[in-house]
Amino acid sequence: MSNKDEGRPGEGLRAITRRRFFQTAGFSACGIAAVGAAALGENFLEPRALFEPPTRFLLGAPESITPGAVYLEEAHQVYVMRFAEGFRALSAVCTHLGCITRYQPDDKCIACPCHGSRFSLDGEVLEGPAPRPLPWLRVELTASGRIAVNTAEEVALGTVFKL
Repeated sequence: MSNKDEGRPGEGLRAITRRRFFQTAGFSACGIAAVGAAALGENFLEPRALFEPPTRFLLGAPESITPGAVYLEEAHQVYVMRFAEGFRALSAVCTHLGCITRYQPDDKCIACPCHGSRFSLDGEVLEGPAPRPLPWLRVELTASGRIAVNTAEEVALGTVFKL
């Protein structure tokens, strides 16, 4: 008894030649390499380093800041003040939770809009919840005669720079 559905082994299958096998393998390898290169190349499209602005920035000449004025350098979040005894710079970042403070000219104080902390123009805490005074920053005069403030260098509270 013979079964008509059974055929010879390999019947109906197309025989693959050596050339066809290597073409298929080569194209497959190229495709896998292209996908791998794209996956690895994605890491180089966006840098992993974060951009941080320079910690030292320049303002104008000392004469450009009016005595008694409180000047907010918003790009660097620093208050620069000129008094009879000299210049001072304070961080505008509240020591409570890092909100940016605002100068209140009517009250002659610096206030945090987030949680109500208030600071004197010396940076001392007048009202909490801020745990520390505002940091004082280094002020110097450049060779070109401009005011420079270094936000990375804190100085002792009460340090006034005579320029």
